[in-house]
Amino acid sequence: MKWKIGSVILLILAGIYAFSIYSYKSTPKIALIEINGVISSSTETIRQIRIAEKDKSIKGIILHVNSPGGAVGASQAIYRAIEKIREKKPVVVSMENVAASGGYYVSAPANIIYANPGTITGSIGVIIQHVDATEILNKIGLKIENIKSGKHKDILYPNRKLTPEEKKLIEETILDVYDQFLDAIVKYRPIQKEELKKIADGRIFSGRQAKELKLVDKLGNIQDAIEEAKKISKAEKAIVIKLTKPKGFLQKLVEGKLGVSFDTYISSGIYYLLSF
Repeated sequence: MKWKIGSVILLILAGIYAFSIYSYKSTPKIALIEINGVISSSTETIRQIRIAEKDKSIKGIILHVNSPGGAVGASQAIYRAIEKIREKKPVVVSMENVAASGGYYVSAPANIIYANPGTITGSIGVIIQHVDATEILNKIGLKIENIKSGKHKDILYPNRKLTPEEKKLIEETILDVYDQFLDAIVKYRPIQKEELKKIADGRIFSGRQAKELKLVDKLGNIQDAIEEAKKISKAEKAIVIKLTKPKGFLQKLVEGKLGVSFDTYISSGIYYLLSF
């Protein structure tokens, strides 16, 4: 008799669990995707966007941006992923403390951009650095020779000075990537390219200034952005779920013991980056 009662209870509990799982899966959701720190890779953000795209219960996306920008390629890859997802589901950006340069770039294709009045944004421009260490190397008597396949292969190496020709080549590349930045903005923002050029000289703006310049749409915090996402996705009763990447043991160890974040690592290259 006792085992029969126990079996019934287990069946009831299993049924409740199965129903709760089904109920959760079918509940409309808004996916929260965070972009924090320097943008050095697009892989994880695109993975999360793909999850949101495939999950039919996810009706809209909040992109929570708190970034000074980063690598051009990674920023462009995230931009393209947002372009594709917004064709199926609305994307609302919520800018936190900083959403500048590449942080603004990835925000540009959203349906609606929110910024706090004091958010630091803008910094529209491109930068590449060359360190000339020739004087230091000469002082310590260290000579480094570059064996290369072409005369410009070591163009940014610190053991040699840039020639006027090389500086011109780099400037041409910078201007081309800069023009891509402008085109990416005017594609989705209500501002003409010639007007944008007047303010796209690397300067920063507050969120309130950015709204006046039509770089952002509305002033408000993440809660305002969530309510907006629910409204435009026609999912007023949606719950918000945060899409994250589980941290591995090594990452937890390094970040916990040494205070070094994997998210802030960047390699050499061309950047949409606000410098502090």
